[in-house]
Amino acid sequence: MRLQIRAVGRMKPGPEQELLDLYRKRLSWQLDILEIDDRKSAGSTPERIAREGAQLQADLPPGAVVVALDERGRELDSREFSRTLTAWRDNARLPIVFMIGGADGLERELVNKADLTLCFGRMTWPHMMVRAMLVEQIFRAQSIQQGHPYHRA
Repeated sequence: MRLQIRAVGRMKPGPEQELLDLYRKRLSWQLDILEIDDRKSAGSTPERIAREGAQLQADLPPGAVVVALDERGRELDSREFSRTLTAWRDNARLPIVFMIGGADGLERELVNKADLTLCFGRMTWPHMMVRAMLVEQIFRAQSIQQGHPYHRA
């Protein structure tokens, strides 16, 4: 399985990075992380979101499955998430690219074009924490597929 996370902002050393690294090391699937520089630049919030969206979509591999993480997305339980990844893999829909926006979210056009818009609940999460949560759920999906006891629910 080939997966990629494209995210706005650079993760700094700290507990979120440690948690992400913990689950990333457990993965047997290939997971690449591309961070988009989010240095404050001139322009309005909509202009910045549009620039970030363009950067997130730049050089997107042809045929990639795009998953936008957005507060208005679908809530999947871990088994549904695992089944979704399995179906894409089995139908040769790779790589799977997860898009995480910055503090102001993702560009609406990017969200509307995504194959899946995913939400981690109705609460607002720090976007650096979302990265760690996503990698944990990817590891959990892999564990479910392999029949590993990590996922007990």
